[in-house]
Amino acid sequence: MDVPIARPDIRPEDADYVLEVLQSGWLVQGPKVAAFEAAWSEFTDSAHSVAVTSCTSGLLLSLIALGFGHGDEAIVPAFTWTATANVVEQLGGRVVFCDVDPNTFNLNIDQVSQLVGPRTRAVLPVHLFGLPVDLQALSPIVDEHKLIMIEDAACGFGARVQRRHVGTTGDAGVFSFHPRKAVTTGEGGMITTQNPDLAEQLRSLRDHGAIASDLQRHLGPKPYLLSDHIHAGYNQRMTDLQAALGVAQMARANQITAERQYLAKRYDNALEELDWLQSPPLPPGVDHGYQSYVRCFVTDGLNPKSVDRVHERRNRWMERLLVAGVSTRPGTHAVHTLSYYRSRYGLKPFDYPVSWFADRCSVALPIFNGMTEAEQDHVIDVVCHETP
Repeated sequence: MDVPIARPDIRPEDADYVLEVLQSGWLVQGPKVAAFEAAWSEFTDSAHSVAVTSCTSGLLLSLIALGFGHGDEAIVPAFTWTATANVVEQLGGRVVFCDVDPNTFNLNIDQVSQLVGPRTRAVLPVHLFGLPVDLQALSPIVDEHKLIMIEDAACGFGARVQRRHVGTTGDAGVFSFHPRKAVTTGEGGMITTQNPDLAEQLRSLRDHGAIASDLQRHLGPKPYLLSDHIHAGYNQRMTDLQAALGVAQMARANQITAERQYLAKRYDNALEELDWLQSPPLPPGVDHGYQSYVRCFVTDGLNPKSVDRVHERRNRWMERLLVAGVSTRPGTHAVHTLSYYRSRYGLKPFDYPVSWFADRCSVALPIFNGMTEAEQDHVIDVVCHETP
């Protein structure tokens, strides 16, 4: 049996929604996009949702709309997908990395205040793997320094704190629909905000700066007239083909979340005796979305002298799992060690030691909707028997 790291759960009824779009003749940013945005707002309890081409484009547009620009600084966790930092660079900004908490792998809130300088304009907390950041602790720092806060909720579908969905606390939240995510549209993203003026600006920016979308013009009294353009905008419009997939999956949104939490609990129970494969704790009142199920591979303690040795053992162990039919991955990057950022800022791995440990020693096990108990039992059996 071969078990992939992830597998999109696309059902026949989902394909029917896409076929309906193909037959309608309206393929780009039409009624399905509007329906997807409405369903997303309802599920996350967001006042406004704006569909875009990717989480990355959503982060970029959000920074632009909130006034982030050349020479501004943004605090970004050092352990995240590189897109969180890339959007800052693309706008001529400067990335200020912050290490992550050793227990959660999320932004280390205790270090944020000391990183704020005169050019600091924004902070981008990441709800990594679906575990919410402690925004209750971060928000007072954001308010004190009058910072923009954009939640990178790429992995955050179904993640809540005291029933409040991630992506609804900051100025904006941005989600991903990549095929490894709980809800997928192939590629795609969604921006959430409680601010109507920001939502209106984002809708314009994604559509070349137009004041009205093609659908709005089509449904209006004078569809033959073109829209005015008030921004030098972008083409970051989601297609109705993508949105149709999203609408179909949102009909089972609660089921998608519950299934991932069930699979994660089965892993927790089966692997709890493996002291060399540690699981981050789940704080009370927190609902983990489990976009990924990530543990830390620790065989003989982590310190500057042991991390390379543990990393090599982890890689050999992951290779043995692959041979046995179980796909794994590292959790994500320590972005400060990637060639671009290492060179640009003159950084060394141990400048952010916890992020470096997490990069070298984290392991993501397969988790996806539609995963059978037989598939998961195979993963558990291999993990338990292929000891390091």
